[in-house]
Amino acid sequence: MTEQHVDVLMIGAGPANLALAIALEECGDVDLARSSLILEQFPDVKWQRNLLLPWARSQVSFLKDLVTLRNPQSRFSFLNYLRQQGQLDEFVNLATFNPYRWQLSAYQEWVAEQLAHVGIRFNSRVEQITPRHGDGGDVVGWVARLSDGTSISCRDLVVGIGRAPRVPEAFAGLPADRVVHSTQYGTRMKQLSADQRPERPVVIGGAQSAAEMFMALHQDAPTSRPTLIHRSIGLQNYQTSKFVNELFFPSFVDEFFHMPADARRHVLDEMHPTNYAALAPPLLDEIYSMLYQQRMTGQQRSTVRSLTEVETAHMDGPDVVLDLRDRKTGGVEQLRCDMVFLGTGYDPRMPPIITDIARRLDRPDVEVSRQYRMDLGRPTHGAVYLQGVNEQTHGIADSLISVLAHRSQEITSDLLGRRVGLGRDPFPAPDFALTSAAHAVAAEV
Repeated sequence: MTEQHVDVLMIGAGPANLALAIALEECGDVDLARSSLILEQFPDVKWQRNLLLPWARSQVSFLKDLVTLRNPQSRFSFLNYLRQQGQLDEFVNLATFNPYRWQLSAYQEWVAEQLAHVGIRFNSRVEQITPRHGDGGDVVGWVARLSDGTSISCRDLVVGIGRAPRVPEAFAGLPADRVVHSTQYGTRMKQLSADQRPERPVVIGGAQSAAEMFMALHQDAPTSRPTLIHRSIGLQNYQTSKFVNELFFPSFVDEFFHMPADARRHVLDEMHPTNYAALAPPLLDEIYSMLYQQRMTGQQRSTVRSLTEVETAHMDGPDVVLDLRDRKTGGVEQLRCDMVFLGTGYDPRMPPIITDIARRLDRPDVEVSRQYRMDLGRPTHGAVYLQGVNEQTHGIADSLISVLAHRSQEITSDLLGRRVGLGRDPFPAPDFALTSAAHAVAAEV
């Protein structure tokens, strides 16, 4: 049973759809904003809810918030949030561009509360999206079926749910209570009593999320001896500079989109170290200093093993047994632990909810326009917009907050443009670029 109809339905109350909600509120079309709704599966708004470590900072400037680069005068800016909370003087005194992560999460929660027209419905997990067809067979909209059995229909759909956590095959056979992905860390640790906290935790990965869990375990499991295992030659900084950072400008998205496919692939390859398999410099220094102090004082508690791969993992009584291959010698040895923490990132494939839409419309691949609109194969009244999963066509910043403000304007402009002339698109047909054909490439970059 369809219990509600809206014009624009957004799935996920993360920063992408919150930025879009702000753009809808500020677009001048109050009726469109009032007929827009965000569905969020959790009971509240939290950014990176399971890695809200008290000392973790954002790696992106606060000026790249949900709105400032699009509208510096907006009341939804991070600086206005600080002013409204009476925290602006203290933040200015920090003399930093990088707020604490919990602060940006609180900012996003505040934005959700400040929305005057766009609605947010919490505890609403979408299980399936199906197209609505008109009398002539054209797609006129969509129906979202929720986990509680209710449904909501809409004309336009915006998917902003991110990608699924990546669990490498080696760990797939372990019991669920012995494996913690970084997207579960905070919740899972809170569920463990003091005597259930791991004594011999092993963290897998060489990127920011793995390093943060490694450091957090020293506090959250105070009697533990954590080990970090990664396959590269050593933990390293994000490889970036002010020159490279220009490739994260919103203006670069258009340039990247219109590159030949091979050129896009090469650029993504070269940009990979700027955002993946690396750490923020302050955290890297902190880890090295901690290990240095342990070695110098003879109180070795922590271990970092580079050039090491996990070949298999299995249970042996109460222990998790990892078969480790040394990339220097090729030798294999076993390491016993009691819990594995995965900082292994996200599945590079399109989320199933998106590929299911393509399948229902007999689309062999997921293609997306410069305006982030999915190609449905023919002119339609109802559209689907994809946020945060378009790295192959819109660049490495697509999954980051750097481009949110401008992307929300582009999607909003497309939504408004398609409502001109009784719903007919007044603009030329967009140029679509293939995203799913490069899925194999995504696994490499």
